[in-house]
Amino acid sequence: MSILQVKNLKKIYTTRFGGAQVQALRDVSFSVGEGEYVAIMGESGSGKTTLLNILASLDRPTGGEVLLNGREITTISEKEISAFRRENMGFVFQNFNLLDTFSIKDNILLPLVLAEKPIDEMEAKLAPLAQKLGIHDILPKFPYEVSGGQKQRAAAARALITDPQILLADEPTGALDSNAADGLLKLFAQVNREGQTILMVTHSVKAASTAGRVLFIKDGEVFHQIYRADKSDEDMFAKISETLTVIAMGGVQDAK
Repeated sequence: MSILQVKNLKKIYTTRFGGAQVQALRDVSFSVGEGEYVAIMGESGSGKTTLLNILASLDRPTGGEVLLNGREITTISEKEISAFRRENMGFVFQNFNLLDTFSIKDNILLPLVLAEKPIDEMEAKLAPLAQKLGIHDILPKFPYEVSGGQKQRAAAARALITDPQILLADEPTGALDSNAADGLLKLFAQVNREGQTILMVTHSVKAASTAGRVLFIKDGEVFHQIYRADKSDEDMFAKISETLTVIAMGGVQDAK
């Protein structure tokens, strides 16, 4: 069953003084099944960040549709969109987006506070999640007192505490060292095995090689897809690297 459907998505930006138009997305269509783990890759300027912003309802498309569990999200009013985003989507950003004046615990609980959930419910959700992510001991601390890996785990906890329909991750390993990045990728794999749907934009071949499917964007269109099937992470790494080389050389490749 598809939880996310993207149909003929287009996005055209007009320059500041209206002198020119830039087509960031041309005709993007794909779907994400419930419980899938999909990575999106592409060169800088390929349109992947624009695509993620539209999927996150942070930007509006020029044409096409985005349906989350059958609901068209690009037409939701500005008045309703924040609540819809909070209730249905979780976000993990490259730079964590934690509030320095809030403790780690308060940062994680913020979506539930905004949703006006009871304190008992918030505490009941936080305890097992913090234990699973290995951050129980740092809950009283502030973001500037913990490591980058711990910050990203806190950001992941904040994204997961609302039980989102889909977790959207934007370069989640980009600001981490190799050990912290490996830890986060193992966490993503774990929550995905437990049924969490994940869509991740990344430049990292290693990060993408942990996904179940990799979707490549080139010149605002879907260029190619790689499905894991029975491939190991090493096999995925090799296939992804090969495809990125083809993209860089301007070649064409049939989806496999």
